[in-house]
Amino acid sequence: MKLYNLKNHNEQLSFIEATKIGLGSQQGLFFPLELPKFNIKTINSLLNLDFISRNYEILSTYIGKEISSSKLANCIEKAFSFPVPVKYVTNNIYCIELFHGPTLAFKDFGGRFLAQILSHVIDENEKITILTATSGDTGAAISHAFHGMKNIRVVVLYPKYNISILQEKLFCTIGDNIETIAVEGDFDICQSLVKMAFNDKDLKKSIFLNSANSINICRLLAQICYYFEAVSYFPEEIRNDVVISVPSGNFGNLTAGLLAKSLGLPIKRFIAATNINDTVPRYLSNGIWKPKKTISTISNAMDISHPNNWSRIEELFCRESWNLTDLAYGSVSDQTTKSSILELAEKGYISEPHSIIAWYLLQKNIKNNEFGCFLGTAHPAKFQDTIEKIIKKQIILPPELLKYISLPILSYDIKPTFKNLCDVLLK
Repeated sequence: MKLYNLKNHNEQLSFIEATKIGLGSQQGLFFPLELPKFNIKTINSLLNLDFISRNYEILSTYIGKEISSSKLANCIEKAFSFPVPVKYVTNNIYCIELFHGPTLAFKDFGGRFLAQILSHVIDENEKITILTATSGDTGAAISHAFHGMKNIRVVVLYPKYNISILQEKLFCTIGDNIETIAVEGDFDICQSLVKMAFNDKDLKKSIFLNSANSINICRLLAQICYYFEAVSYFPEEIRNDVVISVPSGNFGNLTAGLLAKSLGLPIKRFIAATNINDTVPRYLSNGIWKPKKTISTISNAMDISHPNNWSRIEELFCRESWNLTDLAYGSVSDQTTKSSILELAEKGYISEPHSIIAWYLLQKNIKNNEFGCFLGTAHPAKFQDTIEKIIKKQIILPPELLKYISLPILSYDIKPTFKNLCDVLLK
């Protein structure tokens, strides 16, 4: 598969090359030169396969012969080794629960696949530093996926005061080849520091920088797979009436869903669901791209005002001759987020502050003849304190979280300057 840099179309790389460098020149994201298509007969056949077999067919369509069939199959089997249930919630609305992996968040899909791919394609004497920013869940997924891997150093930046203590404990207590940096600032500042590092050619070359954010095309392709899994739960006769609502921060998740639709998956429409950091909803409403200062919310992983992946979405809409007016959208306040968590809990389903935003906008937008699915992006236990205060009930912590509670935080604390980041990277 050939990919091109959205900011320099002459820069074209293979899948392996793009995966290994993460970000192109001028901080450009990579995008497929060819957009593969499945006909409806193939789609229906794929939807009848099991999750692992289907994922192989999807990913091999993009990757081609760059990785041998046996290696790719092995990567997929190791990466996607946990269940992906779809559960009925309310009134023709279902949740695809993406939080049953080792770090209890959807980021496990992309993180684990990226780790498996890199473990197969880097040379024995090659050393890589993976630098990534997280607003909560990416850090844990990447840290656990790469922990203990030879020749791979992982450095994760996160906003010091804007993630939950359980999120922090899950990836800032690991050590070994995993280093974590608590930045005095919001996620956009962390992401900006990462971009500066990738824009510094000498630094990038000296420590062999790579990225594991959704800006890395490998992670993004892995996320396409669970949209097929979601649609496979619906009978064939109603699949053309499925609406999917996506909690959106950096917009990688929605990009993956739209790529699934581009492949031929019969999704009727999408809803881009954000919190009050609503750069994209405002843009879709008035056509003006005007990010505001990021505001802290209880849906902290979506506290992003400069979503990286939006450029990929616009590119895809242009390439497919789709109209952005067909993309539904909405933003939700903290007050509505809290009341929605309580409302759904009283109906028997406990959700967390990100997924609930997608549910709220879905049940507001769905029509009588439609069937809705929203993405359950994180386990409610990761936001134990917040949810317990809202629903007045105790949430039992799963073993994946319990074992990290008493461990010390190993993070560096830094002021948000590029020099401070370089000091850590080059130490």
